[in-house]
Amino acid sequence: MLALEAFGRVDHRHPAGTSLIETATSEFLGRIDRAAVSRAFADAAYGAYLSSAGKRIIVDKTPRYWMVLDYLESLYPEAPHILLMRNPYAIAASLKSTWGIPLQAESSRSVSVSSLADLMLRLPDSIASSLADLVLGLPKLAAHRDRRQTMVVQYERLAACPEEEIQRLIAGLGCDPKYTAATSTAQADYLHSSSFGDRKILQRTTVDARSVDAWQVQLGIEEMQTITDLIGVELMIQLGYGEELRHAQQAGVVDKGREVTELYRQIFRMWWDLRVSRERVWSNIPANPGKLTPGIR
Repeated sequence: MLALEAFGRVDHRHPAGTSLIETATSEFLGRIDRAAVSRAFADAAYGAYLSSAGKRIIVDKTPRYWMVLDYLESLYPEAPHILLMRNPYAIAASLKSTWGIPLQAESSRSVSVSSLADLMLRLPDSIASSLADLVLGLPKLAAHRDRRQTMVVQYERLAACPEEEIQRLIAGLGCDPKYTAATSTAQADYLHSSSFGDRKILQRTTVDARSVDAWQVQLGIEEMQTITDLIGVELMIQLGYGEELRHAQQAGVVDKGREVTELYRQIFRMWWDLRVSRERVWSNIPANPGKLTPGIR
């Protein structure tokens, strides 16, 4: 659905010219109901996938859907959403241990827009995107909990009581829980050929609850401080992770105030806008660099 939402926007290296493609697509779809077209495409794709798999329900999961929540709502306003929430410290520890995302901010006596902007400009996009999931994504997902068709699952409870939580979700989807198999990853053969997800799951056949508290040894004090600054004490408590916050504070983490978190959010929004603007600049560069447009040298 992320790709469908971006339909018409292509990489700047496309030989046909990204600006021409985007303009032509916008003009064409502007004459019809774009949402209806997108919905028809998604229906066809999901339907074909379900048919080939012999299934009735597909769960389309990605942590990046926070970026297109309004778009998803416009296409499928009655679709159930499963919102899996996890301790932000544990999310950060997973980013660090699984994908090598650095979490320790550079020390600075003063936290300002200019100092944070300078730091963001030096971060690779892959790292900035992962941190944006925390800084910008978590507040959006937190607000999404109030949606009528949203079912909220706490990762920690899912790990502790997998059968009970799975049964609750299945019932919430309108299915009969008694026809479901026991919770196991043994039959998830498709994961071996997938390019996505935590590869460590392939080493297990049952739910491993040890991941719940692993962050306490995987993160140092400075890393926990960075995550606290990025997310904010208020949101940590709002999400139900006040106990985890107290653990971090007992280890030496301090509350630097709402202003610091708001600065981070402001900088990440600026980075987001800059990234979009940069793509638009690239789209105006001709596909054939040997034929420069007037005024470009």
